[in-house]
Amino acid sequence: MLSLRNIRRVCAAIDTVVLTVIAANLSKLRARSDLAAPSSSQIPESFPTIASCAAAIKKKNSYLSSHCDQEAVSEPALIKIKKERDPEKLFRLFQSNASNRLVVENRFVFEDTVSRLAGARRLDLVEQLLEYQKALPQGRREGFIVRIIMLYGKAGMPDHALKTFDQMHLFGCPRTVKSFNATLQVLSQARMFDKVHMLFHDASVKYGIELDDISYNIIVKSLCELGCLNSAFLVMVGMEKAGIKPDVVTYTTLMAAAYKCNHREIGDGLWNLMVLKRCSPNLATFNVRIQYLINRRRGWQANDLMHKMMSATSIKPDELTYNLIIKGFCSMGELEMAKRVFNALHGRGCKPNSRIYQTMVHYLCKAREFDLAFRLCKDSMEKNWFPSMDTIHCLLKGLMEISKDRNAREIMKLIRGRVPPYSAGDLEAFTSIVSGGRKKKHL
Repeated sequence: MLSLRNIRRVCAAIDTVVLTVIAANLSKLRARSDLAAPSSSQIPESFPTIASCAAAIKKKNSYLSSHCDQEAVSEPALIKIKKERDPEKLFRLFQSNASNRLVVENRFVFEDTVSRLAGARRLDLVEQLLEYQKALPQGRREGFIVRIIMLYGKAGMPDHALKTFDQMHLFGCPRTVKSFNATLQVLSQARMFDKVHMLFHDASVKYGIELDDISYNIIVKSLCELGCLNSAFLVMVGMEKAGIKPDVVTYTTLMAAAYKCNHREIGDGLWNLMVLKRCSPNLATFNVRIQYLINRRRGWQANDLMHKMMSATSIKPDELTYNLIIKGFCSMGELEMAKRVFNALHGRGCKPNSRIYQTMVHYLCKAREFDLAFRLCKDSMEKNWFPSMDTIHCLLKGLMEISKDRNAREIMKLIRGRVPPYSAGDLEAFTSIVSGGRKKKHL
Protein backbone atom coordinates (compact mmCIF):
# COMPACT_ATOMS: atom_id res chain seq x y z
CA MET A 1 0.00 0.00 0.00
CA LEU A 2 1.10 3.55 -0.69
CA SER A 3 1.91 5.71 2.30
CA LEU A 4 0.22 9.06 2.93
CA ARG A 5 3.34 10.93 1.80
CA ASN A 6 3.54 9.02 -1.51
CA ILE A 7 -0.16 9.60 -2.22
CA ARG A 8 0.31 13.33 -1.67
CA ARG A 9 3.29 13.37 -4.01
CA VAL A 10 1.30 11.57 -6.73
CA CYS A 11 -1.57 14.07 -6.34
CA ALA A 12 0.88 16.98 -6.57
CA ALA A 13 2.40 15.51 -9.75
CA ILE A 14 -1.05 15.10 -11.36
CA ASP A 15 -1.87 18.71 -10.45
CA THR A 16 1.35 19.82 -12.12
CA VAL A 17 0.57 17.95 -15.33
CA VAL A 18 -3.02 19.22 -15.50
CA LEU A 19 -2.04 22.82 -14.85
CA THR A 20 0.75 22.59 -17.46
CA VAL A 21 -1.75 21.35 -20.07
CA ILE A 22 -4.15 24.17 -19.21
CA ALA A 23 -1.37 26.72 -19.43
CA ALA A 24 -0.25 25.34 -22.82
CA ASN A 25 -3.77 25.62 -24.20
CA LEU A 26 -3.99 29.15 -22.92
CA SER A 27 -0.77 30.01 -24.78
CA LYS A 28 -2.18 28.63 -28.02
CA LEU A 29 -5.37 30.64 -27.58
CA ARG A 30 -3.37 33.80 -26.98
CA ALA A 31 -1.21 33.16 -30.05
CA ARG A 32 -4.29 32.76 -32.17
CA SER A 33 -5.86 35.88 -30.72
CA ASP A 34 -2.70 37.85 -31.60
CA LEU A 35 -2.94 36.77 -35.29
CA ALA A 36 -6.66 37.38 -35.47
CA ALA A 37 -8.30 40.77 -35.73
CA PRO A 38 -9.10 42.55 -32.55
CA SER A 39 -12.50 41.75 -31.18
CA SER A 40 -14.63 42.89 -28.31
CA SER A 41 -14.33 39.48 -26.45
CA GLN A 42 -10.91 39.87 -24.76
CA ILE A 43 -9.51 37.33 -22.16
CA PRO A 44 -10.09 38.79 -18.68
CA GLU A 45 -7.05 40.04 -16.80
CA SER A 46 -7.87 37.82 -13.79
CA PHE A 47 -7.61 34.67 -15.91
CA PRO A 48 -4.73 32.43 -14.64
CA THR A 49 -1.40 32.74 -16.41
CA ILE A 50 1.50 30.26 -16.65
CA ALA A 51 3.41 32.17 -13.96
CA SER A 52 0.44 32.18 -11.55
CA CYS A 53 -0.11 28.43 -12.11
CA ALA A 54 3.57 27.69 -11.40
CA ALA A 55 3.47 29.83 -8.23
CA ALA A 56 0.35 28.00 -7.03
CA ILE A 57 2.00 24.60 -7.61
CA LYS A 58 5.15 25.71 -5.76
CA LYS A 59 3.10 26.97 -2.80
CA LYS A 60 1.09 23.75 -2.60
CA ASN A 61 4.20 21.57 -2.76
CA SER A 62 5.92 23.54 0.02
CA TYR A 63 2.77 23.22 2.18
CA LEU A 64 2.63 19.45 1.67
CA SER A 65 6.34 18.95 2.33
CA SER A 66 6.23 20.98 5.56
CA HIS A 67 3.30 18.94 6.91
CA CYS A 68 4.96 15.66 5.91
CA ASP A 69 8.14 16.76 7.69
CA GLN A 70 6.18 17.55 10.87
CA GLU A 71 4.66 14.06 10.83
CA ALA A 72 8.04 12.46 10.17
CA VAL A 73 9.85 14.37 12.97
CA SER A 74 7.45 13.54 15.83
CA GLU A 75 7.76 9.75 15.71
CA PRO A 76 11.58 9.57 15.54
CA ALA A 77 11.72 11.83 18.60
CA LEU A 78 10.39 8.92 20.67
CA ILE A 79 13.01 6.60 19.18
CA LYS A 80 15.84 9.08 19.76
CA ILE A 81 14.85 9.54 23.41
CA LYS A 82 14.68 5.79 23.93
CA LYS A 83 18.13 5.20 22.38
CA GLU A 84 19.97 8.11 24.02
CA ARG A 85 22.27 7.04 26.85
CA ASP A 86 24.06 10.28 27.73
CA PRO A 87 22.13 12.05 30.56
CA GLU A 88 22.87 15.59 29.31
CA LYS A 89 21.86 14.80 25.73
CA LEU A 90 18.79 12.91 26.95
CA PHE A 91 17.71 15.91 29.02
CA ARG A 92 18.19 18.36 26.14
CA LEU A 93 16.38 16.05 23.72
CA PHE A 94 13.38 15.74 26.03
CA GLN A 95 13.33 19.48 26.73
CA SER A 96 13.37 20.27 22.99
CA ASN A 97 10.22 18.14 22.68
CA ALA A 98 8.51 19.57 25.77
CA SER A 99 5.57 20.85 23.70
CA ASN A 100 5.36 17.66 21.63
CA ARG A 101 2.27 15.84 22.94
CA LEU A 102 3.44 12.52 21.47
CA VAL A 103 6.39 12.72 23.86
CA VAL A 104 4.94 14.41 26.95
CA GLU A 105 1.66 12.46 26.99
CA ASN A 106 3.49 9.16 26.50
CA ARG A 107 3.60 7.81 30.05
CA PHE A 108 6.27 5.20 29.33
CA VAL A 109 8.69 7.66 27.67
CA PHE A 110 8.20 10.22 30.45
CA GLU A 111 8.76 7.71 33.26
CA ASP A 112 11.66 6.02 31.46
CA THR A 113 13.44 9.35 30.92
CA VAL A 114 13.11 10.36 34.59
CA SER A 115 14.15 6.88 35.72
CA ARG A 116 17.32 6.94 33.61
CA LEU A 117 18.27 10.43 34.75
CA ALA A 118 17.73 9.39 38.37
CA GLY A 119 19.73 6.20 37.77
CA ALA A 120 22.61 8.36 36.50
CA ARG A 121 22.34 10.38 39.75
CA ARG A 122 21.42 13.52 37.81
CA LEU A 123 18.69 14.66 40.18
CA ASP A 124 19.41 18.24 39.11
CA LEU A 125 18.28 17.37 35.58
CA VAL A 126 15.23 15.54 36.94
CA GLU A 127 14.23 18.67 38.86
CA GLN A 128 14.77 20.97 35.86
CA LEU A 129 12.77 18.67 33.59
CA LEU A 130 9.77 18.26 35.91
CA GLU A 131 9.69 21.89 37.08
CA TYR A 132 9.63 23.04 33.46
CA GLN A 133 6.74 20.68 32.71
CA LYS A 134 4.71 22.14 35.58
CA ALA A 135 4.88 25.61 33.98
CA LEU A 136 3.38 24.39 30.68
CA PRO A 137 -0.39 24.33 29.95
CA GLN A 138 -0.67 20.67 30.96
CA GLY A 139 0.43 21.75 34.45
CA ARG A 140 -3.13 22.98 35.04
CA ARG A 141 -4.46 19.40 34.89
CA GLU A 142 -4.47 17.54 38.21
CA GLY A 143 -3.88 14.20 36.50
CA PHE A 144 -0.65 15.53 34.99
CA ILE A 145 0.52 16.95 38.34
CA VAL A 146 -0.19 13.58 39.99
CA ARG A 147 2.20 12.07 37.45
CA ILE A 148 4.84 14.68 38.35
CA ILE A 149 4.39 13.87 42.06
CA MET A 150 4.74 10.12 41.45
CA LEU A 151 7.80 10.66 39.24
CA TYR A 152 9.46 12.69 41.99
CA GLY A 153 8.75 9.74 44.27
CA LYS A 154 10.30 7.21 41.87
CA ALA A 155 13.36 9.45 41.51
CA GLY A 156 13.82 9.41 45.30
CA MET A 157 12.85 13.07 45.72
CA PRO A 158 9.86 12.99 48.12
CA ASP A 159 10.43 16.55 49.38
CA HIS A 160 9.99 17.85 45.82
CA ALA A 161 6.78 15.82 45.54
CA LEU A 162 5.42 17.45 48.72
CA LYS A 163 6.48 20.89 47.46
CA THR A 164 4.69 20.26 44.15
CA PHE A 165 1.48 19.35 45.95
CA ASP A 166 1.78 22.38 48.26
CA GLN A 167 2.24 24.79 45.31
CA MET A 168 -0.47 23.44 43.00
CA HIS A 169 -2.61 26.54 43.43
CA LEU A 170 0.25 28.73 42.15
CA PHE A 171 0.00 27.33 38.64
CA GLY A 172 -3.79 27.19 38.57
CA CYS A 173 -4.28 23.49 39.21
CA PRO A 174 -7.16 22.28 41.41
CA ARG A 175 -6.15 20.24 44.44
CA THR A 176 -8.32 17.23 45.35
CA VAL A 177 -8.01 13.99 47.31
CA LYS A 178 -6.48 12.37 44.21
CA SER A 179 -3.29 14.46 44.33
CA PHE A 180 -3.36 14.35 48.15
CA ASN A 181 -3.29 10.53 48.15
CA ALA A 182 -0.49 10.49 45.57
CA THR A 183 1.64 12.72 47.81
CA LEU A 184 0.76 10.70 50.89
CA GLN A 185 1.79 7.50 49.08
CA VAL A 186 5.14 8.96 47.97
CA LEU A 187 5.97 10.07 51.51
CA SER A 188 4.92 6.69 52.93
CA GLN A 189 7.08 4.77 50.44
CA ALA A 190 10.02 7.01 51.38
CA ARG A 191 9.30 6.11 55.04
CA MET A 192 8.95 9.78 55.95
CA PHE A 193 6.25 8.90 58.46
CA ASP A 194 6.42 12.18 60.39
CA LYS A 195 5.51 14.10 57.22
CA VAL A 196 2.86 11.51 56.35
CA HIS A 197 1.08 12.14 59.66
CA MET A 198 1.50 15.92 59.41
CA LEU A 199 0.00 15.95 55.92
CA PHE A 200 -2.80 13.62 57.00
CA HIS A 201 -3.81 15.93 59.87
CA ASP A 202 -3.56 19.06 57.66
CA ALA A 203 -5.84 17.60 54.97
CA SER A 204 -9.10 19.30 55.94
CA VAL A 205 -7.78 22.34 57.83
CA LYS A 206 -5.02 23.53 55.49
CA TYR A 207 -6.10 22.09 52.13
CA GLY A 208 -9.85 21.65 52.53
CA ILE A 209 -9.67 18.02 51.35
CA GLU A 210 -12.14 15.36 52.43
CA LEU A 211 -10.31 12.08 53.12
CA ASP A 212 -11.39 8.82 51.48
CA ASP A 213 -10.72 5.12 52.11
CA ILE A 214 -7.40 5.26 50.21
CA SER A 215 -6.16 8.07 52.48
CA TYR A 216 -7.00 6.09 55.61
CA ASN A 217 -5.44 2.88 54.24
CA ILE A 218 -2.16 4.66 53.53
CA ILE A 219 -1.97 6.04 57.07
CA VAL A 220 -2.90 2.62 58.54
CA LYS A 221 -0.10 0.98 56.57
CA SER A 222 2.46 3.60 57.63
CA LEU A 223 1.55 3.10 61.30
CA CYS A 224 1.80 -0.69 60.92
CA GLU A 225 5.26 -0.34 59.40
CA LEU A 226 6.25 1.77 62.39
CA GLY A 227 5.00 -1.00 64.67
CA CYS A 228 2.28 1.22 66.15
CA LEU A 229 -0.55 -1.33 65.96
CA ASN A 230 -2.72 0.35 68.60
CA SER A 231 -2.57 3.67 66.71
CA ALA A 232 -3.41 1.86 63.46
CA PHE A 233 -6.51 0.28 65.09
CA LEU A 234 -7.58 3.71 66.35
CA VAL A 235 -7.30 5.11 62.81
CA MET A 236 -9.63 2.34 61.62
CA VAL A 237 -12.09 3.28 64.36
CA GLY A 238 -11.85 6.94 63.31
CA MET A 239 -12.41 5.84 59.74
CA GLU A 240 -15.78 4.32 60.68
CA LYS A 241 -16.73 7.40 62.70
CA ALA A 242 -16.06 9.53 59.61
CA GLY A 243 -18.62 7.43 57.73
CA ILE A 244 -16.05 5.51 55.66
CA LYS A 245 -16.34 1.73 55.80
CA PRO A 246 -13.05 -0.13 56.25
CA ASP A 247 -12.42 -2.32 53.21
CA VAL A 248 -10.49 -5.53 52.58
CA VAL A 249 -7.25 -3.54 52.23
CA THR A 250 -7.67 -2.10 55.73
CA TYR A 251 -8.30 -5.47 57.34
CA THR A 252 -5.54 -7.25 55.38
CA THR A 253 -2.97 -4.60 56.32
CA LEU A 254 -3.83 -4.85 60.02
CA MET A 255 -3.91 -8.66 59.92
CA ALA A 256 -0.46 -8.82 58.30
CA ALA A 257 0.97 -6.52 60.98
CA ALA A 258 -0.65 -8.55 63.79
CA TYR A 259 0.65 -11.88 62.46
CA LYS A 260 4.11 -10.40 61.92
CA CYS A 261 4.22 -9.46 65.62
CA ASN A 262 3.00 -12.99 66.54
CA HIS A 263 -0.36 -11.68 67.77
CA ARG A 264 -2.37 -14.55 66.35
CA GLU A 265 -5.46 -13.81 68.46
CA ILE A 266 -5.65 -10.28 67.07
CA GLY A 267 -5.07 -11.47 63.49
CA ASP A 268 -7.77 -14.15 63.74
CA GLY A 269 -10.07 -11.65 65.47
CA LEU A 270 -9.66 -9.22 62.59
CA TRP A 271 -10.51 -12.04 60.15
CA ASN A 272 -13.72 -12.79 62.09
CA LEU A 273 -14.58 -9.09 62.32
CA MET A 274 -14.12 -8.71 58.58
CA VAL A 275 -16.50 -11.62 57.89
CA LEU A 276 -18.98 -10.25 60.44
CA LYS A 277 -18.94 -6.88 58.67
CA ARG A 278 -19.63 -8.70 55.37
CA CYS A 279 -16.31 -7.70 53.91
CA SER A 280 -15.16 -10.58 51.70
CA PRO A 281 -11.48 -11.58 51.94
CA ASN A 282 -9.42 -11.54 48.75
CA LEU A 283 -6.35 -13.48 47.62
CA ALA A 284 -3.99 -11.13 49.50
CA THR A 285 -5.90 -11.79 52.73
CA PHE A 286 -5.59 -15.56 52.32
CA ASN A 287 -1.89 -15.25 51.49
CA VAL A 288 -1.34 -13.31 54.72
CA ARG A 289 -2.86 -16.15 56.77
CA ILE A 290 -0.98 -18.81 54.78
CA GLN A 291 2.28 -16.89 55.32
CA TYR A 292 1.70 -16.89 59.08
CA LEU A 293 1.00 -20.64 59.14
CA ILE A 294 4.12 -21.36 57.08
CA ASN A 295 6.25 -19.24 59.43
CA ARG A 296 4.90 -21.35 62.30
CA ARG A 297 5.83 -24.55 60.37
CA ARG A 298 2.17 -25.50 59.88
CA GLY A 299 2.38 -26.47 56.23
CA TRP A 300 -0.51 -28.94 56.35
CA GLN A 301 -2.88 -26.33 57.81
CA ALA A 302 -1.72 -23.84 55.18
CA ASN A 303 -2.42 -26.39 52.45
CA ASP A 304 -5.90 -27.05 53.87
CA LEU A 305 -6.60 -23.31 53.95
CA MET A 306 -5.58 -23.02 50.28
CA HIS A 307 -8.03 -25.79 49.31
CA LYS A 308 -10.81 -24.18 51.37
CA MET A 309 -10.09 -20.89 49.60
CA MET A 310 -10.54 -22.55 46.19
CA SER A 311 -13.68 -24.52 47.11
CA ALA A 312 -15.55 -21.99 49.27
CA THR A 313 -14.71 -18.69 47.56
CA SER A 314 -13.64 -19.70 44.03
CA ILE A 315 -10.47 -17.61 44.53
CA LYS A 316 -7.59 -19.17 42.62
CA PRO A 317 -4.15 -19.29 44.27
CA ASP A 318 -1.34 -17.37 42.57
CA GLU A 319 2.42 -17.96 42.32
CA LEU A 320 2.95 -16.45 45.79
CA THR A 321 0.46 -18.89 47.34
CA TYR A 322 2.12 -21.92 45.74
CA ASN A 323 5.60 -20.71 46.63
CA LEU A 324 4.56 -20.34 50.29
CA ILE A 325 3.04 -23.84 50.39
CA ILE A 326 6.04 -25.42 48.62
CA LYS A 327 8.49 -23.62 50.91
CA GLY A 328 6.46 -24.67 53.94
CA PHE A 329 6.55 -28.36 53.04
CA CYS A 330 10.25 -28.20 52.09
CA SER A 331 11.21 -26.57 55.40
CA MET A 332 9.28 -29.32 57.22
CA GLY A 333 11.18 -32.02 55.31
CA GLU A 334 8.05 -32.99 53.35
CA LEU A 335 9.78 -32.86 49.97
CA GLU A 336 7.46 -35.37 48.29
CA MET A 337 4.45 -33.21 49.18
CA ALA A 338 6.27 -30.17 47.82
CA LYS A 339 6.80 -32.03 44.52
CA ARG A 340 3.09 -32.85 44.35
CA VAL A 341 2.15 -29.20 44.85
CA PHE A 342 4.72 -28.16 42.21
CA ASN A 343 3.33 -30.68 39.69
CA ALA A 344 -0.24 -29.51 40.42
CA LEU A 345 0.63 -25.97 39.32
CA HIS A 346 0.19 -26.64 35.60
CA GLY A 347 -3.12 -28.45 36.04
CA ARG A 348 -4.58 -25.43 37.83
CA GLY A 349 -3.72 -22.88 35.15
CA CYS A 350 -0.70 -21.49 36.97
CA LYS A 351 2.96 -21.51 35.92
CA PRO A 352 5.97 -21.59 38.27
CA ASN A 353 7.89 -18.33 38.52
CA SER A 354 11.54 -17.68 39.39
CA ARG A 355 10.93 -17.87 43.16
CA ILE A 356 9.22 -21.25 42.93
CA TYR A 357 12.10 -22.62 40.84
CA GLN A 358 14.60 -21.19 43.33
CA THR A 359 12.79 -22.83 46.26
CA MET A 360 12.55 -26.23 44.55
CA VAL A 361 16.14 -26.33 43.26
CA HIS A 362 17.52 -25.17 46.62
CA TYR A 363 15.74 -27.82 48.68
CA LEU A 364 16.28 -30.58 46.08
CA CYS A 365 20.03 -29.90 46.23
CA LYS A 366 19.85 -29.93 50.01
CA ALA A 367 18.19 -33.37 49.82
CA ARG A 368 20.83 -34.46 47.25
CA GLU A 369 18.21 -35.09 44.55
CA PHE A 370 20.48 -33.62 41.90
CA ASP A 371 18.81 -35.21 38.84
CA LEU A 372 15.49 -33.46 39.41
CA ALA A 373 17.29 -30.32 40.60
CA PHE A 374 19.20 -30.29 37.29
CA ARG A 375 16.02 -30.57 35.18
CA LEU A 376 14.25 -27.79 37.06
CA CYS A 377 17.35 -25.57 37.09
CA LYS A 378 17.81 -26.02 33.34
CA ASP A 379 14.14 -25.21 32.72
CA SER A 380 14.47 -22.09 34.88
CA MET A 381 17.70 -20.90 33.23
CA GLU A 382 16.21 -21.32 29.74
CA LYS A 383 13.59 -18.76 30.83
CA ASN A 384 16.47 -16.51 31.99
CA TRP A 385 15.58 -17.15 35.65
CA PHE A 386 18.81 -18.03 37.41
CA PRO A 387 18.86 -19.41 40.96
CA SER A 388 21.11 -17.85 43.59
CA MET A 389 24.89 -18.24 43.39
CA ASP A 390 24.95 -20.61 46.38
CA THR A 391 22.27 -22.84 44.85
CA ILE A 392 24.13 -23.08 41.51
CA HIS A 393 27.40 -23.85 43.37
CA CYS A 394 25.68 -26.64 45.29
CA LEU A 395 24.10 -28.08 42.13
CA LEU A 396 27.35 -28.10 40.12
CA LYS A 397 29.25 -29.78 42.98
CA GLY A 398 26.50 -32.36 43.36
CA LEU A 399 26.40 -33.16 39.64
CA MET A 400 30.18 -33.65 39.56
CA GLU A 401 30.02 -35.90 42.65
CA ILE A 402 27.47 -38.24 41.03
CA SER A 403 29.43 -38.28 37.73
CA LYS A 404 26.92 -36.16 35.80
CA ASP A 405 29.62 -34.18 33.98
CA ARG A 406 27.46 -33.73 30.89
CA ASN A 407 24.66 -32.16 32.93
CA ALA A 408 27.16 -29.87 34.64
CA ARG A 409 28.46 -28.74 31.23
CA GLU A 410 24.89 -27.97 30.11
CA ILE A 411 24.42 -25.79 33.18
CA MET A 412 27.75 -24.05 32.43
CA LYS A 413 26.64 -23.36 28.86
CA LEU A 414 23.47 -21.68 30.14
CA ILE A 415 25.52 -19.74 32.71
CA ARG A 416 27.78 -18.34 29.98
CA GLY A 417 24.75 -17.27 27.92
CA ARG A 418 23.11 -15.36 30.76
CA VAL A 419 21.79 -11.86 30.07
CA PRO A 420 23.11 -9.76 31.74
CA PRO A 421 26.28 -11.84 32.00
CA TYR A 422 27.92 -12.97 35.21
CA SER A 423 31.11 -11.22 36.29
CA ALA A 424 34.49 -12.73 35.38
CA GLY A 425 35.02 -13.74 39.02
CA ASP A 426 31.68 -15.58 39.22
CA LEU A 427 32.33 -17.41 35.94
CA GLU A 428 35.77 -18.45 37.17
CA ALA A 429 34.25 -19.81 40.39
CA PHE A 430 31.68 -21.88 38.47
CA THR A 431 34.30 -23.16 36.01
CA SER A 432 36.68 -24.17 38.81
CA ILE A 433 33.99 -26.43 40.31
CA VAL A 434 33.52 -28.33 37.03
CA SER A 435 37.22 -28.50 36.14
CA GLY A 436 38.16 -29.42 39.72
CA GLY A 437 35.69 -32.29 39.67
CA ARG A 438 37.23 -33.68 36.48
CA LYS A 439 40.76 -33.58 37.93
CA LYS A 440 39.69 -35.57 40.99
CA LYS A 441 38.25 -38.28 38.75
CA HIS A 442 41.45 -38.62 36.75
CA LEU A 443 43.46 -38.92 39.97
